[in-house]
Amino acid sequence: MSAILKKMFSLPGELWNSRRLIWSLSKNDFKTRYAGSYLGIVWAFVQPVITILVYWLVFEKGFSAKPEMFKAGVEVPFVVYLTSGLVPWFFFSEAVASSTNALLEYNYLVKKVVFKISILPMIKIIAASFIHVFFVGVLLVIAFIYGYGLSLYTLQLVYYSLCLFILVLALSYTLCSVVVFFRDLSQIVSIGLQLGMWATPIMWSFSRTEGHEVLAFVFKLNPVFYVVNGYRESLFEGVGFWMHPGLTAYFWIFTVVLFIFGTIVFKRLKPHFADVL
Repeated sequence: MSAILKKMFSLPGELWNSRRLIWSLSKNDFKTRYAGSYLGIVWAFVQPVITILVYWLVFEKGFSAKPEMFKAGVEVPFVVYLTSGLVPWFFFSEAVASSTNALLEYNYLVKKVVFKISILPMIKIIAASFIHVFFVGVLLVIAFIYGYGLSLYTLQLVYYSLCLFILVLALSYTLCSVVVFFRDLSQIVSIGLQLGMWATPIMWSFSRTEGHEVLAFVFKLNPVFYVVNGYRESLFEGVGFWMHPGLTAYFWIFTVVLFIFGTIVFKRLKPHFADVL
């Protein structure tokens, strides 16, 4: 038991002690990803913007999607509703995909005895968060254009972004450890993210599950639901996260357990990484 506890608490300590190195490598990772192209890091922002425009044209202009109605009687235009769901999902998808392959991409560092490879998933997640911060700003601008002003509840976007960051970090340690030995996991994660986008109420309203309690309960088991729903309630309804004590408790218990599990898996497989890579 003491050995397990030591593994659990050693990882957060390693991340904190290496915070300056993590920050430096994260910025470098973000810059080098687009090195050699004429537009550079501009490409990091172009694809999500094009994706939002395509979904908006298809659903709102093509299929004439109606505004979404919230419980408080607030009617939200579809483009705003869609963007508020896509922004956190883009970060989750990008961060999970990149952190899964962190050890493979930085295999030359994994083979160095003195390097703390536990910081590699964190580097990928922070690099993905640079784009996320930009798109949160875009989301606020779009909401403002459609008449949704800032409030104290808007500050909860920081809280929900932190929730998403820690969730991805907890998930990344299991995924990046297993993918070293089972390379097909990268493809499985990619497919899982595609399915997960539709399993999360991003392009459809959760209100459609009304009257189907079992189905609604199943969707709420998805921890990303807590974040996406939180983004929308913070922007449009003025609902605090403390008003959902059950969902909040579930999210953090799930995330902490996932982090503990990931830490144990990572520590146990760590001695074999260099040999396999």
